[in-house]
Amino acid sequence: GEFTVLTEVFKGNTPVMKVLREYEAVLEDSQLYPQDEALRKKLLVLSQQIDTLDGWQVESDAKAVLTRLGIRDFNARVGTLSGGERKRIALAGALINPCDLLILDEPTNHIDSDTVTWLEQYLGKRKGALLMITHDRYFLDRVANRIVELDKGALYAYTGNYTKFLALKAEREERAEAGERKRQNLLRKELAWMQRGARARTTKQKARIERFEQLNSQKADLSGKKIDITVGATRLGKTVIELENTGYEIDGKQVLKGLTYSFLRNERIGVVGPNGCGKSTLLNIIAGRLAPTAGKVNIGQTVNIGYFTQENTDMDERLRVIEYIKEVSNSMTTGDGSVLSAAQMLELFLFPPCLQWTPIAKLSGGEKRRLYLLRVLMGAPNVLILDEPTNDLDVDTLAVLEDYIDNFQGAVVFASHDRFFLDRLAEKVFVFGDEGDVKQYPGGYSDYWELARLSGEQTEKETVPPVKRHKPVQDTAKKEKPKKLSFKEQREYAEIEDVITGVEAELKAVVAR
Repeated sequence: GEFTVLTEVFKGNTPVMKVLREYEAVLEDSQLYPQDEALRKKLLVLSQQIDTLDGWQVESDAKAVLTRLGIRDFNARVGTLSGGERKRIALAGALINPCDLLILDEPTNHIDSDTVTWLEQYLGKRKGALLMITHDRYFLDRVANRIVELDKGALYAYTGNYTKFLALKAEREERAEAGERKRQNLLRKELAWMQRGARARTTKQKARIERFEQLNSQKADLSGKKIDITVGATRLGKTVIELENTGYEIDGKQVLKGLTYSFLRNERIGVVGPNGCGKSTLLNIIAGRLAPTAGKVNIGQTVNIGYFTQENTDMDERLRVIEYIKEVSNSMTTGDGSVLSAAQMLELFLFPPCLQWTPIAKLSGGEKRRLYLLRVLMGAPNVLILDEPTNDLDVDTLAVLEDYIDNFQGAVVFASHDRFFLDRLAEKVFVFGDEGDVKQYPGGYSDYWELARLSGEQTEKETVPPVKRHKPVQDTAKKEKPKKLSFKEQREYAEIEDVITGVEAELKAVVAR
């Protein structure tokens, strides 16, 4: 936590990363002790090494990538930053580190939609192999050309993007189901033979009994493909939630300004905007968890809010899985009127009986999120508020959640950077602009993007800066050696370029809004 942002980004083990990391550390010391001649000489030596390795370009790229990821204070201590900011710093470090194989684990978490689009462009132009884990389906569709699926301990490889993967997976499952039907037919015949009282007296009869046992043990695991979470909701009256000139200000900063809106039954609204713009603040105000500093909020008397926050709030990890669910309800009434116990609901959410008595602390991050989602739904809400629901949920669970929302009898408001999720569900999009201003667009994310582009508010070219290449020192650089600057002048020149890069990125972000 004592490292600065830049030092953290330069954590790689390549020669250029080591030199840049050492340079940043010595530079920091020299600023504390400006009269130390040994430090000045060390900086000069390191500066020359950086020049030889073309390290100034790597440093410039690092600052440009950090700025694009919303990190602008390069000298900030990493320990003082939020978890999301630290993850973006780690992503920047991976992106700028020269390598043949880049491995990314959920790279689209904690970055906004525009930045995900930029990352797609960046990775598309990058040389070298890429191995990544992601639940972002648009991202998979636009970046991946080969997908490996891990399903119940088995790996299945598919050539193509996410769209192609869906088609090929459907074909594989159809073949598996056809094979299972054939196995069932053979099993029925063998079972009839066994029930006639077959005795294992001959070699042929023994072989047939063995075949029966083999067929019986080969049962294909076709369960768990879909999770039915269509549950009943409490009645919702005419008045849902009304915002009247609602605003919120903190430390003199206007986070939300004069929003007036009446939410309707069965409405689906997505909220988008850059990190830190106020999306969670708006959701907290809508949920009644945060009082606005201006205007009014009226929540209807029949409203029962289910709030799926970014953190697993109120999750006592000492509790066992089933105890955590039973704190809300012992049973759930489904859409067709049938009643399911808490244990049955857990099974539908892929928590088998052997896992239901496990302490929550032993679950994975994804399992905790899935459990938290079930807890929210067990309350039978008629207004559902979701804050970045796609973080840490796998693709299958996301598809199930989308199906649930399709059949949900109530209003849904969600903040998300997942463009697929927004396009799939949103009927209207709230977009955060400057100084807490919120604009409304009909349709999903792609509809908003196209409308904004046509109106001149943003273009893809403006929000997706070009990718810089790590290139070896060219002959032209050698020709300029007679005019070579001192390390201090080089440093100042690089800083000026970085400031320009950062300001340009901020300007583009402002224009994009």
